[in-house]
Parts: sequence; C-alpha cells; structure tokens
Amino acid sequence: MAYLSQEALITLNFLNLGKNVKVSENAQIYNTESISLGDNTRIDDFCVISGKVSFGRNVHIAPQCLIAGGDVGITFSDFSGLAYQCQVFAQSDDYSGRTLTNPTVPDEFKNEIKKPVFIGRHVIVGAGSLVFPGVVLAEGCSVGALSLVNRSTEKWGVYIGNPAKRVKDRHKDLLELEARYLGGSDDS
Repeated sequence: MAYLSQEALITLNFLNLGKNVKVSENAQIYNTESISLGDNTRIDDFCVISGKVSFGRNVHIAPQCLIAGGDVGITFSDFSGLAYQCQVFAQSDDYSGRTLTNPTVPDEFKNEIKKPVFIGRHVIVGAGSLVFPGVVLAEGCSVGALSLVNRSTEKWGVYIGNPAKRVKDRHKDLLELEARYLGGSDDS
C-alpha cells in the first residue's frame, strides 16, 4: 500500500494535519477543509471520507470503509478504529416515503436525519458493521463484525448483532499498554 507524501498531504489543505499521518493514495477524501487528522492517523486503501470528520491520535481506518460526516460530523477519539468495510453515517435520507430522497433533490423536498456520531477512545468496530446517525459509541466498546449499531452504547461493552446488543464487558488491560506507549512519547 502506497501512502501520500507529506507534501501531497499538505496540498490537500486539511483543517488540521497531525504528525506521522498516513493516507493511502487510493483513498478518496472530499471536503478536506472540514477534516482534521490527528497524529499517527492511518487511512487505508479504497476508503471514502466526506463531510465534517475529526480523527484523534492513533486512529486506524481499514480498507474499504465509508465515513460520511455530512454537515454535523463524525468524531473518532484517540486509539479508535474501523475494521474492513465499515460504514459510518452522520446523516441519512427519510426512507418512509413521505419525502423525496437523494442529493440531487433540494432540501425543501427532503427530511434528512442529521445527527453527529461520536466514536470514543479505544472503540473498535468490526468488519462490515454499520453505524447510524446520532450514535455515541462510548469509551472502550468493541463492536463485533457485521453489526448494525443504531443506538448509543455504554462504556467498555462488547456489542454484537443486528441491532447490536451488549453481550459482555470488555477488558481494560489495554489501558496499561496505552500508558506505557504514551509514557515513551514526548507529546502525551
């Protein structure tokens, strides 16, 4: 996988560009002036990112993910990430049939749902999962592969299914590793 050079990243005019950021040359990123990339963020091949999106430190987006921040935005906290083929939406059309849909139609004829999404510190979302507008994935949660997250979660839970439900607590051992990792860094 080839990543854009630092010079190429600078020319994209991101809202914020941290240190050691890696973005695949095969990723498609729109609205860069509304996107903030924290230190050590990595975005892999064939991802599509658009709208208002903020990535904290050490965030990883695996190949083929779709992140649609729209006007209201998606926030990825430090050490969070998406596995292969995840989709996260901060806005959605009204599918009830009461209004028109899709981006070719003026807003006055639509009733889009627009709610920010927050992905907490140490959250990991499994391959093929879908996160709906307005969801808060609380700190430390893990979401199993192929899950549909249409409701906010509670801290340090393991969630799976369609719709995703909490099945057990998640271990916090990784917090000790985080402390050791950040202890070796001057910018913790």
